[in-house]
Amino acid sequence: MKLTKPRLALICGILCISIFPILVKLKLTPGLISAFYRMFFAVALLLPYVLLSKKFKLPSLRFTLLAILCGVLFSSDVAVWNIAIQDSSATQASLLTNLSPVWVGIGSFLFLKSKPANNFWIGTIVSLFGMVTLVGFAFFLELNFDQAFLFAVLSGILYSIYLLISKNVLSKVDVLSFMTISLFASSIYLGILCYLLNEPFTGFSNTGWFVLILQAVICQLCAWLSVSYATQHMRATRVSLSLLSQAVITSILAWLFLEEQITLQMVLGGIILLFGIRITFYDKTISLKKLSFKAD
Repeated sequence: MKLTKPRLALICGILCISIFPILVKLKLTPGLISAFYRMFFAVALLLPYVLLSKKFKLPSLRFTLLAILCGVLFSSDVAVWNIAIQDSSATQASLLTNLSPVWVGIGSFLFLKSKPANNFWIGTIVSLFGMVTLVGFAFFLELNFDQAFLFAVLSGILYSIYLLISKNVLSKVDVLSFMTISLFASSIYLGILCYLLNEPFTGFSNTGWFVLILQAVICQLCAWLSVSYATQHMRATRVSLSLLSQAVITSILAWLFLEEQITLQMVLGGIILLFGIRITFYDKTISLKKLSFKAD
C-alpha cells in the first residue's frame, strides 16, 4: 500500500483525533461548552491566516450553504459525543459513534454515484467484529439504552451525514475555505445553543483553558484539515472506515495517561480492526463467490 499524500494526511488526522476522548474524559469543562470553544478557538486561529494569505475563496451560494450545513452537522456531532463520553464510558461512546462507516456505506449506496465495493462491506464487517472484540462481547450485550447511548448513536449518524455532504462540497471548494465557513457556522450555532441552555462560558481552571485550546489546535485544526484533505482525494467510505483505528490509538493513550488496562483481548480486537481497514485499501476486488468456491 503506497503512502500517498491523502493517506498520510488521513493517518495524521487519525492520530490527532485519537487524543480527543482522553481530553474530554478529564471533565475539566462541560461537554457542550467544550464543543463550542473547540470550534471558536479553531476559527479564531484559522480566519486571520486565510484572510492575510488571501487563501479564502467564497464559493457559490449553493456550496456556501452546504458548507454551513456541514458546520452545523459536525458541531452537533462533537457536542452529543462529548456528552455521551462524559455521561457514560469512553469505550461505549466510541463503539457506538464508530458505527458511522455503516451509515456512510448505506448513504453512499443510496445517494452517491460511487457505490461501496465488496471490499468495503467485507472490511466493515471485519472491523466491527474487531471493535466488538476490543471492548468485549459481554460489554456489547449489556449496553444501556439511556440518553448517553442514544447520543452516541446520534453522533455516528450525524458524522456520516457530514462526511457524505462534505465529500460533495470538497469536490468544488478548497479545504481552507471549506473549513473556515464550516467552523464559523459551528461557532455561531454552538454559541447560541450554549447561551440558550445557560452553559458557563467562563470560570474554568488554567488547565481547563489549556485543554480547550489543545482541542482546537490539535483535535480540530490539525485533525480536520488533514481529514478534509483526505476526504477530498479519497472515497468517503474508505475515510470513514479508516477513522475506526482511532479506537486502538485512544486505548493506548488511555493506558498511558489514564491508567486504563489493556488486555490481550483488546490487542486481538485492535489487530482484527486494523486488518478490516486494510481490506478496504486492497486494490483488487475480493470476490465472495471465489472465496466460497475455495472453501468448498
